[in-house]
Amino acid sequence: MKWDCAAPDPAHALDAGDQPNHIFSIGQMKCTALAGEIAGVKQQSGVGTEFHELTGNSDSFRGVFVETLANGEKIHYTYEGTATMKDGALVSAKNTWSSTSATESFKGIKASGTCEATGNPDGGAKFECSGEYTLAK
Repeated sequence: MKWDCAAPDPAHALDAGDQPNHIFSIGQMKCTALAGEIAGVKQQSGVGTEFHELTGNSDSFRGVFVETLANGEKIHYTYEGTATMKDGALVSAKNTWSSTSATESFKGIKASGTCEATGNPDGGAKFECSGEYTLAK
């Protein structure tokens, strides 16, 4: 699976106040699928809502990703990972993810895997993800 994600919507950020460059933030990013399918249905788009803890150039994050497939069905995931930043921009990231729920024919899906990302000059990111899934019987 490959995703192209736009720069996150302006995040709400708060300085933790205990040391320089220690920040908590929440934001949202919109993604377009570049490649990938699940059970023969193409992946189309997704929205990730994330909580971040940044300390200098290190970022740890967790979030929820709502994927919309080409047939309109949705699969929901949780994920968590770490990232490296430079001058406030993403350099690289890794995360693990797993499905939590889905609609219609994907109800009961069990899916998990990993993603790796690289930052884009525009503030967005490209993700390459892999994993496994099983559909409910």
